[in-house]
Amino acid sequence: MEKQQLQEPIGSGFGPASTAADVIKDIDLKGKTAIVTGGYSGIGLETTRVLLGAGANVIVPARDQQKAAAALKGLSGVELASMDLIDPASVDAFANAFLASGRPLHLLINSAGVMASPLMRDARGYESQFATNHLGHFQLSARLWPALLKAGNARVVNVSSWGHRFSPLNFEDPNFEHRPYEPWSAYGQSKTANILHAVALDARGKDKGIRAFAVHPGTIVTTDLARYLTIEQLQKAGAIDADGKPIIDPSKQMKTIPQGAATSVWCATSPTLVNIGGVYCENSDVSPLIVAENKEIGTSWGGVRMAERPTGALGVYPYAVDPEAAERLWTLSEQLTGIVAAPPAATQTVA
Repeated sequence: MEKQQLQEPIGSGFGPASTAADVIKDIDLKGKTAIVTGGYSGIGLETTRVLLGAGANVIVPARDQQKAAAALKGLSGVELASMDLIDPASVDAFANAFLASGRPLHLLINSAGVMASPLMRDARGYESQFATNHLGHFQLSARLWPALLKAGNARVVNVSSWGHRFSPLNFEDPNFEHRPYEPWSAYGQSKTANILHAVALDARGKDKGIRAFAVHPGTIVTTDLARYLTIEQLQKAGAIDADGKPIIDPSKQMKTIPQGAATSVWCATSPTLVNIGGVYCENSDVSPLIVAENKEIGTSWGGVRMAERPTGALGVYPYAVDPEAAERLWTLSEQLTGIVAAPPAATQTVA
């Protein structure tokens, strides 16, 4: 069995201020097909734009067709399709239509998401942040597995967050059926799930040419992701100034949209990652593990206790890259979605 990839920086040559255009420079994606969920807004739109610029054919599935069409207007080579991540039938319909086209899928970038929303549930009764951020992307990745295999050299990128620090995965009650709902805890466990999904997916795909990554894009307040936060919360968190303008400081992960899209694009396209996968990345490099002495010290986001934003890499909590937890989540996700996804390799063992 291949040794598990170490969760430590590789010296990519990029940093917090690098943009998506910087990391994709000189990379040719002609003949490659990419799917970018959330690819019509925020860092997803920037990801779509730079992939198109490198020659890729990009498909953007979206729930709000009118909004997506307006955002993508003028971008040559992009295809708009219909899909709602929280609706299993919609995910299946999109995936089936793509598979029917016979095309290989070289890049799947799971960028769509919601953050700190009030308690909402999908038609199955599942909590909406877990259902949208994780289960929808789990189902999409599973359904598109044949197209990823067909590519022969594919990558899956899950946009996670340093917000995974808010909560590990609560396996006993992932949908807040038996505990009080707390928006940031729900967000945190969904972002932890994004990372664990990448770990388990990479374990299944690496021998077949499919590698998976999870990324922290940075804190970017000029996107729809912050729509459930008030101006007061954003100011208290130090994300915007007294005039309501975003505070940009890449060294503290406060980034522009082009900077925020960089790590997703780097993971999707960098040749330095050919033999790497199943890792959490930020600042266009692999992140280090967080050791005990660097854990949260009590600053807050809108009044919620969280970890301080130090300069440089923020790191990832061990529980989010634990292979045993990744396998446990994979099994739970199959149970909740009713999908038997790609099986583990015959030689795979869990440490």
